[in-house]
Amino acid sequence: MDAFGDLFRGIRAQGSSFGSTALAPPFALHFVDGAPLTLCTVLDGAAWVVPEHGAPERLGDRETVVVRGPGRFTVVDDPGTRAAPVECGADCAAPDQGGTRHRRGWADPASGGATLITGAYPVRGEIGRRLLDALPVVLRVGAGGTGDAVLDHLAAEVAADTPGQQVVLDRLLDWMLVCTLREWFDRPGGEPPAWWAAQHDPVVGGALRLLHDEPEAPWTVSSLADRTGVSRSTLAKRFAEQVGEPPLTYLTRWRMTLAADLMAEGEATLTEVARAVGYADPFGFSAAFKRVRGVSPSEFRRAGTGHR
Repeated sequence: MDAFGDLFRGIRAQGSSFGSTALAPPFALHFVDGAPLTLCTVLDGAAWVVPEHGAPERLGDRETVVVRGPGRFTVVDDPGTRAAPVECGADCAAPDQGGTRHRRGWADPASGGATLITGAYPVRGEIGRRLLDALPVVLRVGAGGTGDAVLDHLAAEVAADTPGQQVVLDRLLDWMLVCTLREWFDRPGGEPPAWWAAQHDPVVGGALRLLHDEPEAPWTVSSLADRTGVSRSTLAKRFAEQVGEPPLTYLTRWRMTLAADLMAEGEATLTEVARAVGYADPFGFSAAFKRVRGVSPSEFRRAGTGHR
């Protein structure tokens, strides 16, 4: 597992979070749920995405934006549209909410219409939050990238009505989200998070994969250097330069992220959580957790239980 892939553990499209709508101008769909992540793609035609806080973004044919919540946003035919907004939540794809989940046939682009595909993503736990922290409120990716192949599959699937269709659409949206974020992180002149760029380094990227594959292993800088085929000093220097912190500091923070999600699930004991993230006893784990998170594991777990 790599650092990017690991962040998708709790991010999955699921059933009613998907919608496809054929829109004729004037139109205004106001997405009111404030989902942590919403992917919007125009299959044909054009539309504008207007975030609650920020400048409007135009979406042309085969272009995609990802909107980070909890702010709301509106999809319109024109920023100055006179259409009354239709409020959309989890059931935005229902007929009485401005569209249908699987509309057969597309809007006529010549009329200024658009066929809009949306997927709202719940992002659960501390792992998913690390991905959200790396994203702006709105990011945009143009047509012509690796996501175009996914859109071909989406268009074909939305036009059909076959068993298992929702599962296929959910997975296609997941594929589309990954393609979109990869292209955005790799865009010329971009400022991706340090761990993203570091993955391309043969030494640091290899070390990151090891830490994510085996976070419970008794890593030292020397053992990590041995596995990546470089000296201890070389690994320490390159890792700190590219990731912004020493390898074991990164590992400790990642372990505490994993532990926070394990505790939030409420089933594992403190000893089990400690062992799952590489600590032989709960005392050393508790000290590390409080140092990184500012609260003890028991305080963290009580706070989480109180919010359920």
